[in-house]
Amino acid sequence: MNNIIILGAQWGDEGKGKVVDLLSDRFDIVTRYQGGHNAGHTVFVGPKKFVLKLIPSGILRGKRAVIGNGVVLDPGALLEEMEALGRAGIDVPGHLAISNRAHILFPFHRLVEKVSEARADRVAIGTTSRGIGPCYEDKIARRGIRVADLLDTENFRALYASLAQDKKTLARAFQIADTIDYEKARAEYEQFAERIRPMVCDTSRLLNEAIKTGQRILFEGAQGTMLDIDHGTYPFVTSSSAAAGGACTGAGVPPTKIHGVIGVSKAYCTRVGGGPFPTEDGGAAGERIRKAGNEFGAVTGRPRRCGWFDVPLLRYTSAVNGFDSLVITKLDVLDDFAEIPVCTGYRVQGRVTDEVPATIGQMEALDPVYEKAPWWKGSTRGATSYDSLPDGAKRYLDYLAAKVGVEIGCISTGPERNETILMPDSRFTKLIG
Repeated sequence: MNNIIILGAQWGDEGKGKVVDLLSDRFDIVTRYQGGHNAGHTVFVGPKKFVLKLIPSGILRGKRAVIGNGVVLDPGALLEEMEALGRAGIDVPGHLAISNRAHILFPFHRLVEKVSEARADRVAIGTTSRGIGPCYEDKIARRGIRVADLLDTENFRALYASLAQDKKTLARAFQIADTIDYEKARAEYEQFAERIRPMVCDTSRLLNEAIKTGQRILFEGAQGTMLDIDHGTYPFVTSSSAAAGGACTGAGVPPTKIHGVIGVSKAYCTRVGGGPFPTEDGGAAGERIRKAGNEFGAVTGRPRRCGWFDVPLLRYTSAVNGFDSLVITKLDVLDDFAEIPVCTGYRVQGRVTDEVPATIGQMEALDPVYEKAPWWKGSTRGATSYDSLPDGAKRYLDYLAAKVGVEIGCISTGPERNETILMPDSRFTKLIG
């Protein structure tokens, strides 16, 4: 009984929400293991559009959904999301489990992030200003407040008073106009505690007991590997472990219980916020991709930066994660392109390499080396079988798989569940059962 991880192979926004929703029907539990409500998974079910920020996509299939200890939790945002799903007829309280070891995000975390981003001596990262980074900072500094603490009212009040005093001191030091009503916020969070209490448990124990009884678990990553705090384009990264290794620490399960890793990549490449993007196309072609792919953030609405498929980047993220198979999404966006460049290497000081540089300066100094990849005439939108694809589209997919060195086991040709091609006899189909 396979337990698998699904995560982004680029800079996020690859379409993981649809893939998780598509596959979750084959699993018993879907677990989110990192990030916060800054990452949105968009799922279309018929005419309905769902944007899930914290709750795992499997909830739409009536599966047990778990928010792991590696997530930073804004209870207000969670409850708003639960209410929206409830209005759509989704029973969230009956299916959701929240880790008692997840850290709590407070309004002052948002304040700290806005200040940090606006400092004159700091390069703006381009965050969503939802306080995710400062909450992780408190976690690593061992002054954070966890869900279990929130539920212990007397202990919570003492911890909150200490943490709030730290933020007030910081605000004064930086001459910040601090408009937060700290006492009102504390009282509000105590109310949140009672509303989420029935769903809180030791989710690590829940997951490991489920594994012992033969249940299958799908681990859902947020963001993408190139935003991983260790392996991404630092410092233009998120504050958590978005790579496959983060699933074990962020959910509390041993690596020996993970049986496969599936990477999700667009047929091209996008990025939101600041940071290097070697294959970005700032011209007419990039704008065509943005419009055809509706490349705007699910949570923020920000336009995504668009460019071409980057082979060295995918090789790098494949090595970091150990991809068994790839899902290629938004193939249909390239239907009208008579030429499709693909980056196959980087030229650095006259030398061509396929190594992804470690520093921002090195990445910004390189020049991508492009090949003209196969292209096609005809539509791939809504295709549900490999044989129905135009020959050029098949050659393009074969070309990407050969260059990256990982099979393509699934192809998404549109946002709907049924607009998907599963490759028979692939490692992908064996993993998902």
